[in-house]
Amino acid sequence: MNVIQTEILDVALIEPRTFGDDRGFFYESFNQKAFADKVGVSVDFVQDNHSRSVQNVLRGLHYQIQQSQGKLVRVVLGSIFDVAVDLRKSSPTFGQWVGWELSADNRRQLWVPSGFAHGFLVLSDVAEVLYKTTDYYAPQYERSLRWDDPDLAIAWPLKNMPILSAKDQSGQLLKTAEVYP
Repeated sequence: MNVIQTEILDVALIEPRTFGDDRGFFYESFNQKAFADKVGVSVDFVQDNHSRSVQNVLRGLHYQIQQSQGKLVRVVLGSIFDVAVDLRKSSPTFGQWVGWELSADNRRQLWVPSGFAHGFLVLSDVAEVLYKTTDYYAPQYERSLRWDDPDLAIAWPLKNMPILSAKDQSGQLLKTAEVYP
């Protein structure tokens, strides 16, 4: 696999090696040893999630203030603009974000470490997103940042107002949100 370092040191864009012929393709979506060697992080994933969303749905920006989750995100149908926001107050990149297009075609994956908020915008007609997490979902600790926080100034590739859940409509601004030490 090829690992591309993003502008935020701990977030990594991963391009798996794909083997294809006229029958289709094969790639290894996760290998713990290769991940530790190439990304420099040893992880134990405990939960796999699968979401399906229609075009213009924006999910996020979500995080858990306790039982913080690292996430390895990939798309198996369609395409998304995937975003990670550093919420570690002690980090030199606190409040900064990175975003990448992930798609079934490019097969890229984004490693979003613990201590980050995560969200995505669906670019295609439909997208199916799979992500592994390093801790279990704990709704009592879940928090949401506003997708349109002017202090974050995320450059979402929007053509229209996004489709949001009630939870995401009531997300907090970074300046008032609970963050990590």
